[in-house]
Amino acid sequence: MSEIIKNGEYNDLIYALKSQIQSAQIKAAVSVNPELLQLYWFIAEQTVQKQQTARWGDGLIKQVSQDLQQEFPEIKGFSVRNLELMRKWYHYWTQSDEITKQVVSQLAQAPIFQIPWGQNLLIISKASSTEEALFYVQKTIGNNWSRAVLTHQIELELYQRQGKALSNFNNHLPTPQSDFATRLVQLVNQP
Repeated sequence: MSEIIKNGEYNDLIYALKSQIQSAQIKAAVSVNPELLQLYWFIAEQTVQKQQTARWGDGLIKQVSQDLQQEFPEIKGFSVRNLELMRKWYHYWTQSDEITKQVVSQLAQAPIFQIPWGQNLLIISKASSTEEALFYVQKTIGNNWSRAVLTHQIELELYQRQGKALSNFNNHLPTPQSDFATRLVQLVNQP
């Protein structure tokens, strides 16, 4: 066995295996992200609707959190705080009834589902308008920004420096997503 370990070919094999495993882990995490965000959207949508229609009150979030954590103890993300963040995120992007109808029909293609949860929360907490938020969503997708890079760009006020223009959605997003982003900005900015 020690002969194998000292062999350069064996080291190359281990390196190749480790690289492939790491690559697969990254791909798996990226492919899971849209599904997770769609789940968060669904949870927020359902709790918001039930609070409005059934008038269950503020205790709903705490109870949902307890029940989901009890049912799925191995899954993180169902704390009261995270459920409140889901609802904040949902409210941010559904400021108009027209937008909600369009988002539901194009949910999987929406740009906000292509970036990680942490970046989504950062953007909605720092952006002063939906237009600015969509700008940073687009830049995050187009440039594959990490949260640290996104934070830095927001602090450097990239949106203000680049003229607050969102005219390049068509250049950086596939047609359904660019159309959705453009329409979303138009609807939100209507008086």
